[in-house]
Amino acid sequence: MTRWLSLQGLYSVLFRPLAAHPPSNWKQYPYGWLMLSLGLALWYGILAFQQVLGADYVVQDDARQHVFWMQRFLDPGLFPNDLIADYFQSVAPAGYQFVYRLAAWLGIAPLLLHKILPLGLGVLTAGLCFRMMLSLFPVPSAAFCSSVVLMQGLGLTDAIVSATPKAFIYPLLLLFMDGVVRQQWIVTWIAIALQGLFYPQLVLISSGVLMLRLVDWQEWRPGLVQKRRDRILALGGLMVAFLVLLPYAVQTSEYGPTLTLAEAKQLPELSMDGSRSQYFQDDPTKYWLEGRSGLRPATIFTPVTNLLGLLLLALPWIPRNSFLRQTLNPNYTLLSQLFISSIGCFIFAHLFLFQLHLPSRYTQHSIKIVMTLAASIVVVSLLEYLWRWSQLAMGVAAFNTAIDFGKALASGGFTVLLTAVIVGYALLVAKFPLTTYQYGNYPQLYEFLQNQPTSIRVASLANEINNIPTFAQRSIVTGSEYAIPYHVGYYQQLRQRTNELIKAQYSLNKTDLVDFIQTYSVTFWLLEQSAFQPSYVESDSWIQQHPEAARRALANLQAQPRLPLVRARRKCQILKEGNLILLDAGCIAR
Repeated sequence: MTRWLSLQGLYSVLFRPLAAHPPSNWKQYPYGWLMLSLGLALWYGILAFQQVLGADYVVQDDARQHVFWMQRFLDPGLFPNDLIADYFQSVAPAGYQFVYRLAAWLGIAPLLLHKILPLGLGVLTAGLCFRMMLSLFPVPSAAFCSSVVLMQGLGLTDAIVSATPKAFIYPLLLLFMDGVVRQQWIVTWIAIALQGLFYPQLVLISSGVLMLRLVDWQEWRPGLVQKRRDRILALGGLMVAFLVLLPYAVQTSEYGPTLTLAEAKQLPELSMDGSRSQYFQDDPTKYWLEGRSGLRPATIFTPVTNLLGLLLLALPWIPRNSFLRQTLNPNYTLLSQLFISSIGCFIFAHLFLFQLHLPSRYTQHSIKIVMTLAASIVVVSLLEYLWRWSQLAMGVAAFNTAIDFGKALASGGFTVLLTAVIVGYALLVAKFPLTTYQYGNYPQLYEFLQNQPTSIRVASLANEINNIPTFAQRSIVTGSEYAIPYHVGYYQQLRQRTNELIKAQYSLNKTDLVDFIQTYSVTFWLLEQSAFQPSYVESDSWIQQHPEAARRALANLQAQPRLPLVRARRKCQILKEGNLILLDAGCIAR
């Protein structure tokens, strides 16, 4: 009898819903499950943080764009008259800037904050996911499952670890969803306001959800929702969304206008395979499912257990007296509304291409949350069904037949296996967590440049130039990492600089070198030792994105291997480290 009592107790721990729906009394809150969720999230964060320990020069890939200029918060004299720094500062959301500015005011350097911020954001996201699931499906084990699965999925992307605006998507969207399910006006409205301050595209998705919730379908006929509380929540939220998006709609960017579809089709970098900014695909399947233009199902269904969320589509055919139907909050329709809103925004982003930024941003994150929550509901409901089916928790007599024993063994084994896969999934992945950290391998170069005046400018076609603003805190003329083509006023200037840099570096005429140095106030020229081999030009994807300049460079190399810059290399060299050579631009111009 003791055995069955203990099994009954275990059933209660694993599957019994909380008394309140959702829990309103702090004494009823499942703190044990919550601590497990937060603990695992912290562990995943520490695994990522370990990758930066002991490295003097390390930065997350996307942070090279979004964080480098924030060093101005500590030293306003950095990056003077710098097109690249000024542009990325102009497009950074206000809330995102505030977080880093506040940290700098407290003495925390932006590059340090971007390494430790993911720890806090990860734990916050896990906690909000746990809370959201309790609101939707008040079974503590389901809340734990959703939190773990979401953090595993995020550990296989660089969303949180980037500490860029996209790192705030998940906590802010989960906060909005929780406010809607609990029908808490203030929480919902605050979440929308914060979305506008950190990631404005989220506001469009949330607005779509609220508009769908204003519609009440009765016998397939749409009408305005009858509940006053629902109307206030939705209309108030839409008003907040309008106010928070208004500044984006009326302000004019000095780097505009936004790229048009016709202009985009003329840019090789948006069509070239391997390009950092590739958007167009020859294969229609890849175009609609992958990359910046696609739905990104590979991201949505990571980890693969998210596929189980599709089984929730069978909900209408599940008996009303089932564990799932009895436990699920009637507001579960939020999941389908979020899905529909995301797809709608995805379609509008294609119709108004680049005006609403990239289509994939409207699906890969929000639908991932939908599938994670749905999969967790399915998993726990399935396990509960198997438990009862095996009669392990029904308090009946011991196994009467071999069939009973087989049921118990099969369901018990499946339960253990599925639980182990969900909790231990991270251990099965070779590269977990995925961080895409970039490591600086040229400390002498960085230190030398750091000791130069802040007004210096470095020109280079070497890939290492992308690390100079971050690790040396000095300006560059151009760099592939910063070649973002969506604002014409910015990108035309950067593309022109790159074309002229290729022309100058491989010119037969020294005058082109001198003109470039004077035009862009170049102080140093950084070269790779192999820069004057034809294969270097042919294999460099960034150079190949400028086909006319690339063809001219190859022709000049074949006609005259000892170009003016080659001849100046020995007498103007001031530093050599690894395969990099730093030249004095003043010496080159003489």
